[in-house]
Amino acid sequence: ADDRIAPSAHYVERSPLAEPNIRMSAVSCSSVRATVAPKAVAKRDAAKAAKAAKSVSLAAPAFAAASLAGPAFAATEALSQTADGVGVAVGGAAAVAAVGGLLIATDPNKRREDMKSSAGGDEAKSVADYFNSTGFERWNKIYGETDDVNKVQLDIRVGHQQTVDKVLDWTAGMDMNGVTVCDAGCGTGSLAIPLALRGASIAASDISSAMVGEAEQRYNAEVAAGKKAPAVAPKFEAIGLEECSGKYNMVTCIDVMIHYPTDRVNGMISHLASLSDDKLIISFAPKTLAYSILKRVGELFPGPSKATRAYLHAEEDVEAALNAAGFKVTRREMTATQFYFSRLLECERA
Repeated sequence: ADDRIAPSAHYVERSPLAEPNIRMSAVSCSSVRATVAPKAVAKRDAAKAAKAAKSVSLAAPAFAAASLAGPAFAATEALSQTADGVGVAVGGAAAVAAVGGLLIATDPNKRREDMKSSAGGDEAKSVADYFNSTGFERWNKIYGETDDVNKVQLDIRVGHQQTVDKVLDWTAGMDMNGVTVCDAGCGTGSLAIPLALRGASIAASDISSAMVGEAEQRYNAEVAAGKKAPAVAPKFEAIGLEECSGKYNMVTCIDVMIHYPTDRVNGMISHLASLSDDKLIISFAPKTLAYSILKRVGELFPGPSKATRAYLHAEEDVEAALNAAGFKVTRREMTATQFYFSRLLECERA
């Protein structure tokens, strides 16, 4: 449980009972199972949930260790895709309240506050420090091809690649030769490299020098292996998102907004929009009740490498910021695996 649990999700929190595409299931302390509960069972579950909530208030740490250790991510089995995108299977309201009580009783932010403090109170620097050290080792494996990954890491790799593939599919009909692209927060180059090999003029940047250095090495390896280099070699630069400058035909920012708190997202979107003449493609972790709870469950078992904050964002808020910046959403997709959740938006100037 030491990896990001919801690297991209949003939506306004609301009661799962009001959602038309939500599958219901009974939730016990240690498992999530699908069921259609009659009134008697619902009454029994409510009694159990009330008892569980009381025990949480008395001994939350002990409850967490006894009930969630091991199958801590059983709750993720309650997340499944539907025809509309993502459906969420959760328990009755009382069961959700019991789980929520446990999560609220914990303090998952302390280690991150400590990390931020060690960076002089600069959260951006703490993120850069993380991705230049432990975080780089972790995410370089996830975004690579090594078999030395666990189930969670492999699932995140698959989910991230699905998001990248959707962007590549969206641009498949475009002649990319000479198209200027700013890939902000490029990571190890999972999107920047294939776009460059299709002829685009790429400016790839990341706050982590280790990540962007890896991206450059991977690009050079592809060319050395015989792939056709673009007319203009890609530029790889270790800078923060706010430092990106210039004008481009297209700006992309994939799985980066999860590191930005709500009060900074509007400014981030406005800045990205100012760089693009035509198209803007972004992804983010959508904010839903179920994803919020799942995120908190993951935070109970952080491991040493899960050290940065993870922020979920409501889609309507993101879209409002895009509209204010002069862009309209023309296409949207949702990627949802067991441990990876990402809303992808393609936008064009209004």
